[in-house]
Amino acid sequence: MHHKLLKQLFVVGLFIAQTSYVQGQDVVNKLPDWAMGGFVRPQGVNPVISPQEKTLFLDPMSGKKIAWESNDTFNPAATVKDGKIIVLYRAEDKLGVKIGHRTSRLGYAESEDGISFQRKKKPVFYPGDDNQKDFEWPGGTEDPRVAVTEDGLYVLFYTQWNRDIARLGVATSKDLIHWEKHGQIFRKAKNADLVLDKFHKSASIVTEVKNGKQVIAKVNGKYWMYWGERGVYGATSDNLIDWEPVVDENQEVKAFISPREGFFDSDLTECGPPAILTEHGILLLYNGKNNPTKGDSRFNRGTYSAGQVLFDKHDPTKVIGRLDAPFLRPMEPFEKSGQYVDGTVFIEGLVYFKNKWFLYYGCADSKVGVAIFDPANPSQADPLPQSSEE
Repeated sequence: MHHKLLKQLFVVGLFIAQTSYVQGQDVVNKLPDWAMGGFVRPQGVNPVISPQEKTLFLDPMSGKKIAWESNDTFNPAATVKDGKIIVLYRAEDKLGVKIGHRTSRLGYAESEDGISFQRKKKPVFYPGDDNQKDFEWPGGTEDPRVAVTEDGLYVLFYTQWNRDIARLGVATSKDLIHWEKHGQIFRKAKNADLVLDKFHKSASIVTEVKNGKQVIAKVNGKYWMYWGERGVYGATSDNLIDWEPVVDENQEVKAFISPREGFFDSDLTECGPPAILTEHGILLLYNGKNNPTKGDSRFNRGTYSAGQVLFDKHDPTKVIGRLDAPFLRPMEPFEKSGQYVDGTVFIEGLVYFKNKWFLYYGCADSKVGVAIFDPANPSQADPLPQSSEE
């Protein structure tokens, strides 16, 4: 009996050792019921959008033909039109020397399956000789998020970058190709002085799935958005064009969440794709940047990973849940090699399509990737390392 027990213990110990070895440093990343995911990267398809050298565009500002998407294609918005997924991606030319010093324009790509894309040869949104050129030239139009109303009006929020101050702009379209620019979202706000001439970017308007279609929603009778990168703030609107920042009792803009020391989002909490009204509350997916010295030591210094935070649907300023670890993080080679070498999965496009959620993200500020969540067949979130990745 004694020898039999020893043999059983040996076998059990060997199994545990083998299991630990197979898993290596990875730790299962279990998501709470309220979170979305996990998202799965389809095998052998990423990146779905990469730079192209030979597409030329006659730039109205310089008067020259520019290889407008030759250096990088990244940070995509996504929506549905005529039964297809449309991705609006940020593209940079080669006329600058580093991030933020090239000109950005938005390209157009469409797909019947969300994976294989056909692209237009010219950008559909860019700095032009118009009433926004002082805010958009020479840096360009960056980091779009897009959503659609029930009656088919597409609303685009993007960063206007003149290489001085980054500001949130808004534009509308019926076809995602021809756009009307409306300028800065806070230009008519009562508290415009709090934000207008300070860096403000990254707008995630609240949406909902209605009759199988993801559309812009209202919260307490108003349109609502989350915005910001060094904290998640709020704003409301009656017309989708003019927005009022949410302020506290001291008439200061109020951050509902902020970076947390020791976590993956210790440096930035930058709003991601349009937020979603769910049965649990308002779900915001956001981009967390790891602080080089005060972050989560399991992840590279400066890396961007994706988090989730849940707000009360009746009080959209109230946090009722927040992930302590990212659900998506740079793991694939194309997510860790590009112009942002610390690694980036920068999420901006989330679209409900054929009963699944397609998440589009920038890979190392260089390419576009996709990950898919199937609510009928959920998978695990990205596993977590036990120790530093470096």
